[in-house]
Amino acid sequence: MVLSIDPDRDQLLELLWVREAWGLHPAGDQPPLLVDVPARSGEPEDRAAWEAAWPEVWEAAVSHTAVPFEPSRFEEQIRNATQPQERAELLRELVGPTWRERFGDAAFDESYRAWSRARLLALKSQRPRSLAEEPERRSLQALIPAWEAGLTKVITIPCRGQYTRIISDSVLLVTETTCSDPDLYAASLGTFAKK
Repeated sequence: MVLSIDPDRDQLLELLWVREAWGLHPAGDQPPLLVDVPARSGEPEDRAAWEAAWPEVWEAAVSHTAVPFEPSRFEEQIRNATQPQERAELLRELVGPTWRERFGDAAFDESYRAWSRARLLALKSQRPRSLAEEPERRSLQALIPAWEAGLTKVITIPCRGQYTRIISDSVLLVTETTCSDPDLYAASLGTFAKK
């Protein structure tokens, strides 16, 4: 059984941070608020444009998490790219849609860097100490049917409460809160298995 767990999808973390740090209230289906609420960064120059764009960028970034990545193929393509524009395009394909691509770096001030550092420290301190403490091990009975149904990747986001979304035939998105609770995680894995 091969299953990857991805808690560090920068494109998604940036979008979640922007939503809260800039006080956006975008429409549509979206995950709950972040567990570690960021400091308020200010008022967007064009709130309406940011709030309208956020769901679109979020959907594109979430969808991109299901794009398969072949490291050796990517390395070969980068080596063979002769022009800087070619390399930049390959990197864009690897990273996928981002808030920065759409609006630049202006939204990401020192408070974002501080929040990111705190997030990394929290991830390190929350690591399971043994194999038996791994969320997948604790929910193994639900994981096996999900894996048999095609699950190969679980992406976690640091949001409050339960949130589960099937991204593709092989990718599941859940909150860290969901992942850390064996019953909630089993229910999410069960949803995937029955898709």
